[in-house]
Amino acid sequence: MDCFSKIVTQLQHALTQPLPGELAQIKMAPSSRSELLSFVRPNEIPRQSAVLIAVYPNNNQAETILIKRPVYNGAHSGQVAFPGGKVEPYDKDLIETALREAEEEVGINPDLVSVLGQLTPLFIPVSNIWVQPVIGLLNQKPNLSLNLQEVEYTISAKLCDLKQTENRSVKTIAINSIPISAPYYKVETEHIWGATAMIISELLELFSGCTMDE
Repeated sequence: MDCFSKIVTQLQHALTQPLPGELAQIKMAPSSRSELLSFVRPNEIPRQSAVLIAVYPNNNQAETILIKRPVYNGAHSGQVAFPGGKVEPYDKDLIETALREAEEEVGINPDLVSVLGQLTPLFIPVSNIWVQPVIGLLNQKPNLSLNLQEVEYTISAKLCDLKQTENRSVKTIAINSIPISAPYYKVETEHIWGATAMIISELLELFSGCTMDE
């Protein structure tokens, strides 16, 4: 069994079991999160969003697509994220939201995605929104078409590389001139932190990875 097939099989099994949940997510939470949660809680009718973790084969390895947000006047300006966005009234559920947003942002055809399951919803206090991660399987690396108003460029990340300790570290960043400690994953030259890192942290607990010779 090649590495891609091995990881997909493990994901399929893990998604039928209780999820690692917040205990896995919190491992990659910025130091500011607990303070923000002390005074920013979900609304009675919280805003909802969804992201797509698109898993596909590339040279027998399992990869996923991340996007670089352009710089704008907003909480997530210039950050690395999974394709996704806010729910629309016509979406029948959050899975449809994730698929629709991925198509709008990077051109992934929803008809080519087989949904494996969903991770634990994550509340993002800085934008006061819930995000639902959806894991979808593609049979081959997708041909992308970027919406340049929402995506500066994409990043391909090998799932097994994300599990390597040398690709995980912590940095100090300034938010509103206040220094915070932010755990991150390194992919190419990008540092992936915040909510996306917390989602990845739970994802990585669903499979064991592959040895170098697989």
